[in-house]
Amino acid sequence: MIEILIKFSRIIFCAVLLSISIASCTKHETVLTFWVMGSEGEFVAQLLPEFERTHPAIKVKLEQLPWSAAHEKLLTAYAGDALPDMAQLGNSWIPEMGALNALEGLAPYTKNSTAFKLDDFFGGILDTNRLDKDLFGIPWYVDTRLLFYRRDLLAQAGYDHPPKNWDEWRAMFAAISSKWQGQRMGILLPVNEFEPLLAMSLQQSDDLLRDDARYANFSGKGFSTSLAFYNEIFAKGYARNLSNNQIANVWDEFAKGSFVFYITGPWNIGEFKRRMPANLQDAWMTAPLPGPSGPSASTAGGASMVIFKNAKHKKEAWALIEYLSRTDIQLRFHELTGNMPPRRSIWQDASLANDVYAQAFRDQLDRVKAAPKVPQWERIVNEMQLSAAKTVYAQEKNLHTNAKTYQAELDATVNGWLEKRRWMMDQQRGKKPADGGAKQ
Repeated sequence: MIEILIKFSRIIFCAVLLSISIASCTKHETVLTFWVMGSEGEFVAQLLPEFERTHPAIKVKLEQLPWSAAHEKLLTAYAGDALPDMAQLGNSWIPEMGALNALEGLAPYTKNSTAFKLDDFFGGILDTNRLDKDLFGIPWYVDTRLLFYRRDLLAQAGYDHPPKNWDEWRAMFAAISSKWQGQRMGILLPVNEFEPLLAMSLQQSDDLLRDDARYANFSGKGFSTSLAFYNEIFAKGYARNLSNNQIANVWDEFAKGSFVFYITGPWNIGEFKRRMPANLQDAWMTAPLPGPSGPSASTAGGASMVIFKNAKHKKEAWALIEYLSRTDIQLRFHELTGNMPPRRSIWQDASLANDVYAQAFRDQLDRVKAAPKVPQWERIVNEMQLSAAKTVYAQEKNLHTNAKTYQAELDATVNGWLEKRRWMMDQQRGKKPADGGAKQ
């Protein structure tokens, strides 16, 4: 009987120790919430076990959101005080989250970072994360647009190099048109994609929004110049009035030689490598985007990692940002996704340095330029492209409405969207609104 009691006591004692141990582990384990958009969620999940192994007190709760629903979920979570500790944000969303005062300033964290130095990031990309000189995001991967082209067809048209400026590009378009008599487009330029026109506009000295982004500037000289060049391409038949929905398969059409030039992003390196026939693998190449007088600016896209102001685990969130920014982890992420790294030093690795298709992106990333940093920007840039598409259509149908009319309409529409911004800025500066009325 005594032996039974002793054994039972030992069992009880061990059970108590086990329960205390479990409770202790549960008590000291931090659950870090991390929202990730699109396919990146699938790939970053493969990188987290090593982080959790080296940070045993942190458990990452990853939630993958489709891009189509992410924006609405973020705003809903903000309204309900239910944002995660950290998230992936498209660079163009940072001004909106910043305007809501939802983001944690990161300058104190970066000051003594052991994982990176800020001057290692491409300047134009890092600039998309700054609002009023404060830093609110760390670039995770970068995106910009440049030329993909059929160098074999360009050679047949008489050129052994890609265009370096608009005049040379015009000459190439004319040579292509002359040689094939309209059987091939000089360029595929879908009228519902805003990135090509935006890149051409960022190459101008005028800003698209003026006076501290308080007013639209689409009737200004800069946008007028880029829109005129854009329309010229269609007017002379170098591109056709098509949307991307009317192109059944861009890779097949590129292989067929339906067009010589195409402005697109880094994900298509992998797509063209996989989809182009073996006999055409040496027939295409990438090149920096030409500008009015030489190689020039392009868009500064991609996604960044942010910490939310009301996060419960900011220290742990920063630890994960540092981990995902490490050179070895960034290279692994590039291998998994094809996404381009945001730090210059990483591009010295042989996997990127020896990739002939990637080198044009490395060159272009030194000349990317942030778009205007206003919460309404995505709405504005889509309206800009809609206006441009109208000018192409009017030109094609010989309508009497000219581009200036559409530019004035665009200015008026965007100025309406920016009215509340002007009012709020006037209030911050202690000025009376021009219309004398308060805005809701």
